[in-house]
Amino acid sequence: MKLRVSAIQYHLHTIQSFDEFADQVEHYIKTAEEFNAEFVLFPEFFTTQLMSIGDSEGKALSIQDLPNFTEQYRSLFTHLAMKTKMHIIGGTHVIEKHGKLYNVAHMFYPDGRVVEQAKLHLTPTEIDEWNMTPGENLQVFETEKGTVAMLTCYDIEFPEIVRIAKAKGADIIFCPTCTDDRHGYYRVRYTSHARAIENQLYVVSSSTVGSLQTVDFMRSNFGQAAIITPNDIPFPPRGILVEGEINQDMVVTADLDLEPLYKVRQNGSVTTWRDRRTDLYPDWS
Repeated sequence: MKLRVSAIQYHLHTIQSFDEFADQVEHYIKTAEEFNAEFVLFPEFFTTQLMSIGDSEGKALSIQDLPNFTEQYRSLFTHLAMKTKMHIIGGTHVIEKHGKLYNVAHMFYPDGRVVEQAKLHLTPTEIDEWNMTPGENLQVFETEKGTVAMLTCYDIEFPEIVRIAKAKGADIIFCPTCTDDRHGYYRVRYTSHARAIENQLYVVSSSTVGSLQTVDFMRSNFGQAAIITPNDIPFPPRGILVEGEINQDMVVTADLDLEPLYKVRQNGSVTTWRDRRTDLYPDWS
């Protein structure tokens, strides 16, 4: 089974309206469509760009205002997924449920379905500054091209949760990210490689670049999209199928082949998934 994936380095800048946001989103979708992508991944917190629209006094909106755009966000991406016949992982968007804020990844299917995965591990900024609530469970999602999971940024730094995703059948982890400096970026990048090696699966990451000069905690972004593979003979030696140019506005695209994953799990130079010592530590299945 093969599928073509595009990951977006989304350029954050101040905008004046939701329509301006929609135009930028459609630009990236059309770019991926020109490369015949079947899956497109947007980054974490890219909808914070909507906060830069501001209020009647010209002040940036707050994180509590962002859920007010949820209906428009879902409508936009549902329309684009159905129009293009692509699976669109619409990065993350902040939603409100029962008076609590959640940072939620969304996948929009070509048939109009929408599925959600709340971020499970929250950073101090998300907790202390934005008063967010972590998700409570992990799901994997079936598509016509295979089983995928959506784990957002900080989530990928926890090996246990990716083990669970793999045990549930995921072959691809879509990881929307948003990091503000080199330290944050490389934490996510290095652990993405570790998770791909440990579980013999693909990790696809997207990132925000640019700056929202009026939005607190979104004033600085350091990012690079990448498609990461296990480190074994069927794959590139460095485990990088494709990566963007750091901090540039761009889309990267590559083909993922699931068959080599199945082969290395059985006959690879190492078989890290099969060789787990579950007699010494818990199994996640």
